[in-house]
This record gives sequence, C-alpha cells and structure tokens, in this order.
Amino acid sequence: MNSGDKEHDLPLSELTAISSIDGRYAGRAKRLRNYFSEYAIIKYRLKAEIEWLLALSAHPAIAEVPAFREEDRAALVAIVSDFDESSARRVKDIEKTTNHDVKAVEYFIKEKMTEGSLKEHTGAISEFVHFACTSEDITNLAYAQALGRSRDSVMLPAMDGLIDKLRGLSHEHAALPMMSRTHGQPATPTTLGKEIANFT
Repeated sequence: MNSGDKEHDLPLSELTAISSIDGRYAGRAKRLRNYFSEYAIIKYRLKAEIEWLLALSAHPAIAEVPAFREEDRAALVAIVSDFDESSARRVKDIEKTTNHDVKAVEYFIKEKMTEGSLKEHTGAISEFVHFACTSEDITNLAYAQALGRSRDSVMLPAMDGLIDKLRGLSHEHAALPMMSRTHGQPATPTTLGKEIANFT
C-alpha cells in the first residue's frame, strides 16, 4: 500500500461492494439473498440437521433415539420455521467460539433443545444432532436446497418470461424479411421471426 493510501471501513453501497452482484446488480439480484446469503445457507444447514435428527428418531432400529412425540417434532420443525436474523446472529456468535460454521449450527440446535417440550431430550438425544454426518454432508444439502429453490422460484420464472417474450416477437415478426449470413457473408433470405424462433 502506498503511503498516501488510507484504509478505513467503507459502508456497503453499489461502489463499495466486493461483488457486482451486491453492488451494480443488487436491485436485480436481491431476491437471490433468500437463497444464497449467509443467512440463507445457515437456515438450509439448520433444516438439514433437523431433518436428519427426525429421520434418526423415526428409524426403529436406532433405539438410542426414540421416536419424538408429535409436539416434539413440531418444536424441532419450528426451530427452522421461526429462524430469523436474530437467530442467524446467535449462530454467528456461537461460531466465534467454535471457529466452525456447521458446528455452530449444531450447537444452536442443542441450545434450542433446552427450551419447551424438547427440554427432556436435551441429554442423550441432543448428542445425535449431527450424528454420523460430516460438515460437507450438511453443506452439500444446504447448497442443493438453495440451488433447487432459487431455480424454481426465481430463475425458471425469469427464463419462462424471456421465452414468452421471444415467442411473441417471433410471431410478431414472422413475415419480416431479412438476409441471413454465413461466415459473415450474405446467404439466404429468412425472416426475423424465424431467426428469433430458432434462438428461442
């Protein structure tokens, strides 16, 4: 760094964002925060951990994790459905101690199991949170959820909208003649509508 350069904390804006996704294109990409922000990935990890614990408890051959009562299942599912920014901040606070993002999610669940109807499971059963899983198992599931849900909720509708627009243009310009080109040279006559349809 040159002696004339001063380093200071910059507020987040279009000009100071590290990535153009959160900078120049923030307005267009903001819906993706629901799927790819750190908050979202923490929530998807949390969902994977809870679903795994519920699957263990539902398996008759795993006697160490007895089947949860319906109220316990509902309480576990609520840990995910009630997850908000303050919950995410709590996970980040735990991470300051664990120095591990997935372990922090595990500890957050164990902390939540000390509340309400789950209190009686805090002992042995809470030790089955993350049982036989690697961090990569949980993270892969989280990103698969993020990709699948963003595809269905954001990307495919946007692509379908574009395809509909192009289809409309191909019909609108079906009879508009134009010269097609091959290797940059004029070739055969076509219509603008046909070429848009080919692209569509």
